[in-house]
Amino acid sequence: MNHHDTPADTVLIVEDEPKIARLVADYLEGNGFSTHHLDHGDAVLPWLEHAREGGLAPDLVLLDLMLPGTDGLTLCREIRQRWPRLAVIMLTARVEEVDRLLGLELGADDYICKPFSPREVVARVKAVLRRSRAAQDPATATGSDLVLDDDGWRALADGQDLGLTAVEFQLLRVMMNAPGRIFSRDQLMDHMYRDHRIVSERTVDSHVKKLRKKIGEVWPEREIIRSVYGVGYKYQPEE
Repeated sequence: MNHHDTPADTVLIVEDEPKIARLVADYLEGNGFSTHHLDHGDAVLPWLEHAREGGLAPDLVLLDLMLPGTDGLTLCREIRQRWPRLAVIMLTARVEEVDRLLGLELGADDYICKPFSPREVVARVKAVLRRSRAAQDPATATGSDLVLDDDGWRALADGQDLGLTAVEFQLLRVMMNAPGRIFSRDQLMDHMYRDHRIVSERTVDSHVKKLRKKIGEVWPEREIIRSVYGVGYKYQPEE
């Protein structure tokens, strides 16, 4: 039960394993969210259309990759095209799919690998909603530097929000906390994934590439994340 004056944020859980869906729903509801559950991919888009028409659109979709009917990848693309501001977190049991999720530029705000703790899901949901709201109503930020906003999980370059995903934000924060230090891919993975899941080195490279691209859109002439051949990466602010 939500005791605040503002209505509870609503999370649509799209997951065909009932036990996982129930566990996640219980934790989210215990943290003040309201939830709705769908277990078939074909039901998602019609439900979203109907919910939006009735003024009951969810704030975020937790979307499993492997679903009966329409799969999660297709649904994520459709959601992004129709409702670009609706936050989406992908759930996947297949670590090898993570590279595909990254490579396809689906536009998901974050992804979580199974098995996960329900506490992790709640934390990620809160972080993604904070970031999506901050992006829609950016606080005035000034200055000619790169600033991290830990509360909003944002990075601001010259006051401009870089629009980082949760993983990109963590990656940048780790390197910025130790300027000039060279981090191996393994060390970065340990910081990014504290559950020590197996993630390929290509995944780290993919995150770094996207992070650089976003920084480069604001500062095309500055290279603040540098590759150290055969070793890894470092954050090197300009002298």
